[in-house]
Amino acid sequence: MRSEYVRRKLGDLVRIKHGFAFKGEHFVDEPTTHVLVTPGNFAIGGGFQDTKLKFYRGPVPEEYVLRAGDLIVTMTDLSRAADTLGFSALVPEHHQRVYLHNQRIGLVEVLRPMEVSKAWLHYLMRTSDYRAWVVGSATGSTVKHTSPSRICDFEFDLPTIDVQRDVAAILDALESRIDLLRQTNSTLESIAQALFKSWFIDFDPVQAKAEGREPEGMDAATAALFPAEFDESELGPVPKGWTVQPIGDLVEAVGGSTPDTKNEAFWEPAVHHWTSPKDLSGATAPVLLNTERKVSDAGLAKISSGLLSAGTLLMSSRAPIGYLSLSQVPVAINQGYIAMPPGGRLPPEFMYFWCQLNMEVIKGRANGSTFMEISKKAFRPIPALLPSPEVVNRFHEFATTVFSRVTANERQACALADLRDTLLPRLISGKLRLQEVQVEGEEALA
Repeated sequence: MRSEYVRRKLGDLVRIKHGFAFKGEHFVDEPTTHVLVTPGNFAIGGGFQDTKLKFYRGPVPEEYVLRAGDLIVTMTDLSRAADTLGFSALVPEHHQRVYLHNQRIGLVEVLRPMEVSKAWLHYLMRTSDYRAWVVGSATGSTVKHTSPSRICDFEFDLPTIDVQRDVAAILDALESRIDLLRQTNSTLESIAQALFKSWFIDFDPVQAKAEGREPEGMDAATAALFPAEFDESELGPVPKGWTVQPIGDLVEAVGGSTPDTKNEAFWEPAVHHWTSPKDLSGATAPVLLNTERKVSDAGLAKISSGLLSAGTLLMSSRAPIGYLSLSQVPVAINQGYIAMPPGGRLPPEFMYFWCQLNMEVIKGRANGSTFMEISKKAFRPIPALLPSPEVVNRFHEFATTVFSRVTANERQACALADLRDTLLPRLISGKLRLQEVQVEGEEALA
């Protein structure tokens, strides 16, 4: 009941500890066990995301090693929109990584654990009221900052500890289901990538047949599609009969543009999906289901590549190069992409993994002074291996099944995330009783 809620300040219950200024000369590109937690590890809306990892090899003060279950909060955000400023996350358990507490992150230490649950605080610090409080007083133009004192001045209604635990349990159940779906997608993508690498990079089936062995893990009909010899090529030894051609001869590569943002007629009514690489930043799956903005018919007419069909591969071509996604909706694109629609000799699902495994080659063709960019002109001549149509088709069948599963899982994860985001403020504020949400939550998790 709402009468059980008591008005409190965060500072009555927690303190926030600043992180350590780890020195830049110890940052490294190659993966290490030590990872600096940065604002890039916070999902929009809160929660931890294991992307944009910053690796560190240097001295580590023990007091700045984060523990699994620690509650952390962003104190600085480099984007003008302060997309993650003030949001919270719980440090995940990871047996191969040591997470480090740097100066852009605050560690929330609970002072009165008998009065407030850390798990409940995690969700409180993801509500719109809390968000408005922190961002509303943020300082800085390009780099947004908040402070422990500002966060600790936030006032809210605190329920009993039992209610807190029950609320957190409901939201945790939704989060766990979302995480499981996305972990499944990551596993599916890894399996497909491993198969692509085996067939088209390492040539395992061809190598096996050349040595008189049966290729492992495939049926006889599939094994029969691969040759048993190699030919020399500009890319080195390749399976006999497979050819090397410019990628631009094997797929269509198109770009896009941005209609005048000051002309409302290009954006209203919002009819057609229109994407910029921002839509792929922090993406939780290798498929695009929605876009932040849409264009009108008049806006679409301003984009020479028009509306690209569902199934188009999107690759960001600048700031940064290398975001990849298979669009599951018809979409128009801005100038920050090279898009590869269906219909080429190498299908988009094939090209998704080809781009992944050839990204260093792609980036090596980029140039620019303000930021690196790869143009369509520079992309199209990149030499690529064209396997036999039969092998391409067999991989395409497998990859299509994988991406169909991934898409279905991501749609379900997004629906559960929408449910979580709808329930969160109402549960935290007590406007929705626990009994009212149990049936809805159980049906969603079924």
